[in-house]
Amino acid sequence: EVQLVESGGGLVQAGGSLRLSCAASGFTFDDYMIGWFRRAPGKEREGVSCSSNRDDNTYYAASVKGRFTISRDSAKNTVYLHMNSLKPEDTAVYYCAANPLFPLENAGEPYYFCSGAGSPSYWGQGAQVTVSS
Repeated sequence: EVQLVESGGGLVQAGGSLRLSCAASGFTFDDYMIGWFRRAPGKEREGVSCSSNRDDNTYYAASVKGRFTISRDSAKNTVYLHMNSLKPEDTAVYYCAANPLFPLENAGEPYYFCSGAGSPSYWGQGAQVTVSS
């Protein structure tokens, strides 16, 4: 059974930092695209950052590029989202999501899923991040 469990959310002041963790189990970690998505109140879901180990391929939304960094630890089956210079508009529920890689090299899964062209098959329960001004 695929499981994704987020942790590390909380309340932080603008300009501060947080690190979200996503512990994955039930599948072969390196065979999956794993990404972070968020949904703010009254807004549509946004793909924040998505990553594939196969092609060393990473996608960042324009709104977070230069401030957020995604990283993967294959030894721990964990994906992290390092969030720096947080802004009140980063306030949202953050979800970890995963999808098997396509049977093609250079298929561009991070862009495909984070841009909204496709929806990952597996989702975590979400972690609240609140940034105060």
